Amino acid sequence: MKGTFRRYPIGIQNFEDLRNNNCVYIDKTELIYHLANSTKACFLSRPRRFGKSLLVSTLEAYFSGKKDLFKGLMMEQLEKDWTVYPVLHIDFSISKYMDAGMLRSAINNRLVEWERIYGCDTSEDTFSLRLKGIIKRAYEQSGRQVVLLVDEYDSPMLDSNNNEELQAEIRGIMRDFFSPLKAQGEYLRFLFLTGISKFSQMSIFSELNNLQNISMQDAYSAICGITENELRTQLEEDIRRMAEANSETYDEACIHLKQQYDGYHFSKKCEDVYNPFSLFNAFAQKSYENFWFSTGTPTFLIDILQQSDFDIRQLDGISATAEQFDAPTNVITDPLPVLYQSGYLTIKEYDRDFQIYTLAYPNKEVRKGFIESLMPAYVHLPARENTFYVVSFIKDLRVGNLEQCMERIKSFFASIPNDMNNKEEKHYQTIFYLLFRLMGQYVDAEVKSAVGRADVVIKMQEAIYVFEFKLDGSVDEALRQIDEKGYLIPYQADRRELIKVGVEFSAKKIENHLPSYTNRTLYC
Repeated sequence: MKGTFRRYPIGIQNFEDLRNNNCVYIDKTELIYHLANSTKACFLSRPRRFGKSLLVSTLEAYFSGKKDLFKGLMMEQLEKDWTVYPVLHIDFSISKYMDAGMLRSAINNRLVEWERIYGCDTSEDTFSLRLKGIIKRAYEQSGRQVVLLVDEYDSPMLDSNNNEELQAEIRGIMRDFFSPLKAQGEYLRFLFLTGISKFSQMSIFSELNNLQNISMQDAYSAICGITENELRTQLEEDIRRMAEANSETYDEACIHLKQQYDGYHFSKKCEDVYNPFSLFNAFAQKSYENFWFSTGTPTFLIDILQQSDFDIRQLDGISATAEQFDAPTNVITDPLPVLYQSGYLTIKEYDRDFQIYTLAYPNKEVRKGFIESLMPAYVHLPARENTFYVVSFIKDLRVGNLEQCMERIKSFFASIPNDMNNKEEKHYQTIFYLLFRLMGQYVDAEVKSAVGRADVVIKMQEAIYVFEFKLDGSVDEALRQIDEKGYLIPYQADRRELIKVGVEFSAKKIENHLPSYTNRTLYC
């Protein structure tokens, strides 16, 4: 397909740079105009790589009166005055905070830059007094209220989460820095903060009780990310190029993109939101890869999941109130809030009667990446070996070789170190959950999530396999449960061969508790 060259904003978080270099830009300026002119102080939480820094940079350009950058965008039609305000912008994500001195240096460096512009007072000997003085002098010198933009405010706390003593010291520094903001209300036109989570938000901004959290408001649910409508209208050309490169139709490419990168919801009525980082990388490389997850390994999340004994099988659909999954915390101990706020879980349903949310993985990219990271923690095998086993299982089932598949499963369990053996049924169910969830990236694999469904159902081109696992039971009991619970009923209208498989683990066996199995084949 011939067409003009498309420059994607990969690694570009500066609005002026993006516009001057003719990068693809999804027009969010109508929402930005509404935000800037209807609120005074607000906070937005979004996962990493979701465009928070670009949003802050766009606000900076808007309040700095850089009208030319908005040519052709909705802002050009909405804004008539283009008032220039003094803008103070600080980004806490530009440094790593391994000790308190690094945070003090980062804050001091920014304050010095502002003091070069607006002057300083030698009597201002604390961060709070210096910030207060800068805001007041900026107001007096310009005759206009000040705009303060704080990007990734929670980076220092996240970096020190595993060190309680350092965490307390960093929290004190941040509290001192932000403490004058409420009293400076008469000098502030707009205050905007972003972060990954509400982590310690309330303790740091305890005196700033007018800070409005817009993170779960329907009105701003699409202010970061790319909606389905934006994809189909502003990026139609890119979808067609993607389809051509992968020998797909336009509709097939849309389905593929949706399964891989869509699925985020940040409020009760939020429309589907795509991960912008992954989407632009996919368009640039013409490939459906796991781009977002490759930018960071959630080691601290895996540690929290194991320390809290969280049942990872719930991640496919866990119910919670907003207070449970969007709650601010001083120290991360409950994995649910950080899993949601970091983007590994998202809102999938909302029950208005009971005010209950259902959270799950947003899409295939996140599910595959997260489970691949979890596997070594539960079976202590290198990720490449886990992938080898999964691909081998699928190849066996594709040719109907169930016996070989089960032998591979035995081999898999035999490779798990003895000190990892756990005689609880949950241990085996968790490992099988991870295995078959990885299989689900290549074939249609359903993993048990409700009463009345077998432990695992795998749908191949010629057959449907229904698995039931038993610890210290028998394969006959497993097969009988499949019949008695009616696990085959949902698939009886299907013309494929139905194969039910009972798998038994014995905690009494010495040889790594290897599974034994039997199967029966039914024809519809």
